[in-house]
Amino acid sequence: MKAILLARVSSKEQEEGQSIPAQERRLREYASRRGLEIEEVFKITESSTKETRKEFEKIIERIHKSKEIVALVADTIDRVQRSFKESVVLEDLRKEGKVEIHFMREGLVLNLKSNSADILRWDMGVMFARSYVLQLSDNVKRSKEQAAKNGIWIGLAPLGYMHVAQENGDKTIVPDPERAPFITKLFELYATGNYSLLKLQEEAERMGFRSKKGHKIAKSVIDEILKKPFYSGMMQTKYGLVEHHYQPLISRDLYQRAQDVANGYHKKPHKSVSEPFVLRGLITCSDCGCIVTPEIKKERYIYYSCTNAKGNCKRVYVREEPLIASLSTYFDRISLSEQQIADVTRYLKGIHESEALFHSESLQALRKEQDRIQKRLNQIYDDKLDGLIDERMYLERVTTYKGRQTEIMDQMKRHEKADLNFYITANLVMNLATRARKIFESSEVDEKRQLLDLVFQNLQLKDGSLSVSVREPFLTMLDFKNRPEEWGRSDSN
Repeated sequence: MKAILLARVSSKEQEEGQSIPAQERRLREYASRRGLEIEEVFKITESSTKETRKEFEKIIERIHKSKEIVALVADTIDRVQRSFKESVVLEDLRKEGKVEIHFMREGLVLNLKSNSADILRWDMGVMFARSYVLQLSDNVKRSKEQAAKNGIWIGLAPLGYMHVAQENGDKTIVPDPERAPFITKLFELYATGNYSLLKLQEEAERMGFRSKKGHKIAKSVIDEILKKPFYSGMMQTKYGLVEHHYQPLISRDLYQRAQDVANGYHKKPHKSVSEPFVLRGLITCSDCGCIVTPEIKKERYIYYSCTNAKGNCKRVYVREEPLIASLSTYFDRISLSEQQIADVTRYLKGIHESEALFHSESLQALRKEQDRIQKRLNQIYDDKLDGLIDERMYLERVTTYKGRQTEIMDQMKRHEKADLNFYITANLVMNLATRARKIFESSEVDEKRQLLDLVFQNLQLKDGSLSVSVREPFLTMLDFKNRPEEWGRSDSN
C-alpha cells in the first residue's frame, strides 16, 4: 500500500522530540515495519488551528485523486488535527475506502473495517487535542493581559517609536529618532492653544514630518497622536489605563495641557477659529469653565462670549476693545523707574543665589538616585539571566524603577530649566517694566498674544467683566510698586 507521511510542527511549537526530522525518522521506520511504500512526505510548519490549512488540503486532494487506497501516516492524532472539522473529511474518505489512517504513537489504524471502539478512540484523541488548543488560547490571553498590566506594549510600535532587539534577543520599543522630535513639537504647539488641527498639519508638512511609509501626516492622524497617552508614559489597554516602562516623548503635564485645549476647542469649534484674534483661547468663563471664543459681527466688530459647551451657561457678548483696554492698564502698573529697577534687580539676585544653591543640591541628589536605580536595573537583569528571579518579578521591578527614572528626569529638567529661566525672565522683566505698553501697542496679533500669555494667567469673563491674574514675576512688580518699603525687610525666602 502506498503511503503519505505527515510530519508537522506549528511555528510556536518546536519542542524537543517534536521536530520535523525526528518525526520523519520515526514515520519512515514505522512504514518500513508495516511494509508501506512511501509515495510522498509532507513536512509542514503550520498551525492546525488556522481556519485554512493549505498543506492539509493538498494531502486531502492527493488522496481524492488516487485510484487506490492510500495510507496516511502521522506521529500522533494532534499532528493531523486539533478539531472535529478535519474528522468529517477524513471519515468520509475512510468510509469510501480511499484512505487508511495510521496514528503511530496511539497504535491506532482506521480503515473501512474499523469498529466503533476504534472510532471512539479517535474522537477521544481529537477531543483532548482540542482541549489543549483551548487551554493554549487561554494561556495566551492571560499572558497578554498580564503583559498589558505590567506596562508591556503588545503590537506595532506607535508612530514616533520603533521596535529594536536587545542584547538578550528580546524586543523593546524606543523613540524613533527620525519622527519622535516632530511628535513632541506637535504637542508643544497644540498646548499653546494657538493651533488648530489644520494649522498643525501645515506645520507638520513644513517641518518634513512623514509617516513610516513616507506619506504626509493627515489631520486624523495628528488628532489620534494628540489623544494618545502613550507619549506621556501611559498606555490605554482593554484592561484600563496603565503606566508603561518605555521612554516617554512628553511630560504628563504637557499631555494634560493638550487635552485641556482639545476639550475646549473640539466640542464646539467656531468656524472662524483660524482668524488671528488677540484674545482667542486666553479667556475662560468663570461660571462654567468653558473657553470664551470670538465672533465677528456686522463684518467688523469682534465680540467674545462663552461657548456654552456644557449647555448650562447664558451667553453674554462683550466687545474686544474694552477687554484689551482693561489689560493694557496693567502694563502701566508694572512700569518702573530706573531706581526701582535697580532695587528689583538687587532683590532678584538675592533670590537667585539662594535658589541656585537649592537647584544645584537637588540636581546632585537626583543624579545619585538615578545612578543607584540604574545599578539596580543592571543587577535584576543579571538576576533574571541567572534564574534568581522569574519573568513576572523582573517585569514588576523594571516597571517600578523605570517609572521612578522618568520622574527623576522630569525633576532634573525642571531644576535645570528653572535655573536657566532666571536669566531669561530677569531680562524680560527689566525690558517689559520700562516699555511694556509700547511693545504691546506696536506688535502684531501673534506677538500681542504671546505678550499677554507671558504676563497674565487665568483670565476669566464674568457678567461682561474681565477677572485678571498676573503671573510671576510681574505680580512681584505690582507688589513692589504698592509696598516698596516692605521689600527692604524681605529676605530671600
